[in-house]
Amino acid sequence: MVHCIVTIMADAEELILSQAQELRRGTVVLACLALLEAPQYGYALLVTLNDAGVTVDGNTLYPLLRRLEKQGLLTSDWNTDESRPRKFYRVTPEGSRVRTGLVREWEDLVASIARLTKENR
Repeated sequence: MVHCIVTIMADAEELILSQAQELRRGTVVLACLALLEAPQYGYALLVTLNDAGVTVDGNTLYPLLRRLEKQGLLTSDWNTDESRPRKFYRVTPEGSRVRTGLVREWEDLVASIARLTKENR
């Protein structure tokens, strides 16, 4: 009986982690647009995101940065002044407008979820 309860709890925890990852996936774009008001290179952005609790790995972040750049939301420049060249990303004016809209959407969504979860307690 105890083994069954432990197994059920472990399965639930695994499901929570999996679903939480899905929730976070959509927030990485907003987090990048928020953080890249000041230029940053990819690895520094990766560390900043992870330190802030927005867990993302390089295999996810770098393609995302390239996609956002193709969409005109970011711009990039190579800094070759140091021994190791680094590509710095920065939000464009269009990226700032999109960020503002996404923040508004995020706040509305948080308020809606708060109402729904409060009603169901």
